[in-house]
Amino acid sequence: MSRIAVLRVPPRANAPGREDGHGRSWWLRLRSFAAGVAVVAGLAAPLALAAPATAQSGTYAFVANQGSDTVSVIDTGTNTVVDTIPVGDFPSGVALTPDRTRAYVSNLLDGTVSVINTFTRAVIATVDVGDGPTGLAVTPDGTQVYVANESSGDVTVIDTTTNTVTTTIAVGGNLVDVAITPDGDTAYVSNTATGSVTVIDIATNTVSTSIPVGTTPIGLAVTPDGTEVWVAVQDSDQVTVISTASNTVTNNIPVGSDPRDVAFTPDGAKAYVPRLFVNRVEVIDTATEAVTGFVPVNTNPVAVAVSPDGGFAYVTNYQSSNVSVINTATDTVAATVGVGGNPFGVAVAEIPASASAECPVGSVITGGGHEISGPPPSDFSSKPVGDTWQVSLVNETDESITFMPYAVCAPETP
Repeated sequence: MSRIAVLRVPPRANAPGREDGHGRSWWLRLRSFAAGVAVVAGLAAPLALAAPATAQSGTYAFVANQGSDTVSVIDTGTNTVVDTIPVGDFPSGVALTPDRTRAYVSNLLDGTVSVINTFTRAVIATVDVGDGPTGLAVTPDGTQVYVANESSGDVTVIDTTTNTVTTTIAVGGNLVDVAITPDGDTAYVSNTATGSVTVIDIATNTVSTSIPVGTTPIGLAVTPDGTEVWVAVQDSDQVTVISTASNTVTNNIPVGSDPRDVAFTPDGAKAYVPRLFVNRVEVIDTATEAVTGFVPVNTNPVAVAVSPDGGFAYVTNYQSSNVSVINTATDTVAATVGVGGNPFGVAVAEIPASASAECPVGSVITGGGHEISGPPPSDFSSKPVGDTWQVSLVNETDESITFMPYAVCAPETP
């Protein structure tokens, strides 16, 4: 999700923000889904001489901190920050690729997206996008990232293979957040200027329709089954439900003032909605589409993401500079984690185990992943193998080649 921020804070309260150069204080927000299919290592028989070095898998929350220009990485097993990654200016949104090897972070004030390797936790690329990038989402096949640019009123599409911009879709207005249907056919973009949700046909990258939803739509999410889009409409004090089959509004759920975001449990049974100035998160039963309770959190909750196992919801508290961890079984706060300044967007995903192997001259490296370091191989080939991606490298130099996130060494086939 260049304008300066995601949305203007209403005058009803003193809220944190930055000036956009015209005396207006703006806010931004983002959320993102993280899902994925584990990649399987190649099937070649390993040589005995280079045992791969491995790193254990784990579930991590990636939190964009606007006030400190960093991303905090929280180990959800211990609810502690295990790394802090410098990114661009005023990071706002976070989205993870389906294989969880990359995190894309929108930097609102410098018009870029930082690409993070989730294994090394380092920025490996910076992509120039539109003006004021906020919410962003990755397509289910992992090939593209859709970025809502608030100030320029357009959507940038990034190719994840090359980390280059392939197209820009003109929309108009002030764009905030993006959500993509599980089938990868449609992107939904919230637009605070028009009080609507813009529908983009991903096959043609064209706007197909616009759906009026109320005043100041912010965060939005597609239900796990792909049948509905739920939109937090801040100044209408509601969550609007849209049918993806008809692209029409089917319900408006009253939630109280200042709803900012929506996230579902993986089974689709519950939705969590942070309320900015009320300092609590509403819990909605999706079957009845009614609020069943709430969870008090810290100051100015803006975004929420649910862990892949559905056990916990991670809520960023902007003014408190921490994250509330909600136990979804009891709907109580299980932990509070201090992060960087003014946390905003958050994404949670299980990061698969990583490994590297160094193979001698004349051997082949076979495996799956995205990182290759070392001398240029004399031969390179890649092909899909079932649901995995198999890559082979033939090393004919005296230097070693390291392949991430995992690899095995095998004798070269004659």
